[in-house]
Amino acid sequence: MLSSHRLRVLREVFRTGSIAGAARTLRLSPSAVSHQLSRLEEEAGVGLVERGAQSLRLTAAGRRLATRAQEVLDLIEAAEKDLLAQARADAGQLRIGFFASSGYRLLPLALSTFAARYPAVDLDLVEGQPHELMPDLERGALDVLVVFEHALDPWRPPEGVEITSLLEEPQLLVLPLGHPAGRTARVRLADLADEPWITTYGTDTPVSVLERASVLEGFSPRIRCRSDHYEVTLGLVRAGLGVALVPSLGAHGATGVQVCRVEGPRLYRRIGAAVRPTNPNPALRSFLDYLLDAAGRLRSATG
Repeated sequence: MLSSHRLRVLREVFRTGSIAGAARTLRLSPSAVSHQLSRLEEEAGVGLVERGAQSLRLTAAGRRLATRAQEVLDLIEAAEKDLLAQARADAGQLRIGFFASSGYRLLPLALSTFAARYPAVDLDLVEGQPHELMPDLERGALDVLVVFEHALDPWRPPEGVEITSLLEEPQLLVLPLGHPAGRTARVRLADLADEPWITTYGTDTPVSVLERASVLEGFSPRIRCRSDHYEVTLGLVRAGLGVALVPSLGAHGATGVQVCRVEGPRLYRRIGAAVRPTNPNPALRSFLDYLLDAAGRLRSATG
């Protein structure tokens, strides 16, 4: 019989790409990780790793077993929860990862009603960029992760992760009060080609959505500042130091600036909830219902 502990070791070697990476995550020594892999090979009766003088890689059998390991670990966790009488939606713990601007309105709307309905569920909230927190979801440290995907920068979720679509959120143009472009309902980015811009660092790349869209509009924006904190962006625009593209969640309720729609190529992002479909946490499905309801209310409020 395969050891769940050794399957977890194999899964981390596959995810991190090395024995050293797995050792750091599991808080084991590299030699202990190597020993557990050898024992797992004995249990499986097939070679799982190819060891070179300076490298290690998984065999085809090792990769296949590693992709199944999280499913096995989730099933074991479900059985343990059943044995401990934890399979209740109104108790236990729910671990939620989210990006900052989803914490302005979307997540509070969902959590306020969910927490009122299930006060005994212990909520553990972790803020961070989706690409930073995705490994935590994959290895089971998070139950759900609120993610976004820019239409101009699409991505695919890792194997074993599913996305529930919540809403599409437009990118809005934020201008200092009195800016001439604010007199029209919709503006093209190219009309502001000579303006200084406040933009982000990009999603797991050095290129922001503004820069991707500007290329399609035929110009290269002059970047004055980069920040992933929309309060900083709005403050700089408010002070007259530049203009910016800000998702509607980040621009909601902004004062001292002008906000208008942008005519341009696919200037929106998709918001979703990423989960492992094999996750046995009984509170998760209930929370997803509340998250979908909150997204629906936001869509209705913004039209």
